[in-house]
Amino acid sequence: MLLLGLTGGIAMGKTTVAALFARRGVMVIDTDAVARQLVEPGQPALEEIVAEFGTGIVDSQGNLRRDVLAGIVFADSRARSKLEAILHPRIADFWQAKAAEWHRCGVRIGMIIIPLLFETGAERHFQATICVACSRASQAARMSLRGWTAEECRRRIDAQWPVERKIGLADYVVWTEGLLEVADAQVERILMQVTD
Repeated sequence: MLLLGLTGGIAMGKTTVAALFARRGVMVIDTDAVARQLVEPGQPALEEIVAEFGTGIVDSQGNLRRDVLAGIVFADSRARSKLEAILHPRIADFWQAKAAEWHRCGVRIGMIIIPLLFETGAERHFQATICVACSRASQAARMSLRGWTAEECRRRIDAQWPVERKIGLADYVVWTEGLLEVADAQVERILMQVTD
């Protein structure tokens, strides 16, 4: 089985590009979605997070207050490291088990979306890595649509490696600046090359 790792800067189009691969039959796991499942009420990871950061990060129903936790971890790199130490091993266990299952089931191509792919050293698990990127101006415009303040955007960007560094490490790049059809054509070319 061919396993691809997809990464890129925040709000640069990872989910959109992954959907283009999925339309061509590639099996996809989004580790952001896995992380959301891990912090559902009753999950051990959420219990650890509450023990670390306090009960103020959950609401009266026991749901994680993502905005509160984000405010803490994006303002303090030590707090972010503590959160990552709770979540990242569990996320890696999940997608690696799923990839092994795909392999047993004869899946031809799988893809894992990992925003911090290079930062966590996960690239060694993949036959090829793909970085999704766009201009800083487009990134800022897309982030503003999420309702974040300029300071929140800056902190989130600073929590990852610069996209230029990721581009330099990736085997392939999908540039999402233009029309969707342009990104789609790039996806088609990458698939042709990795399956050649």
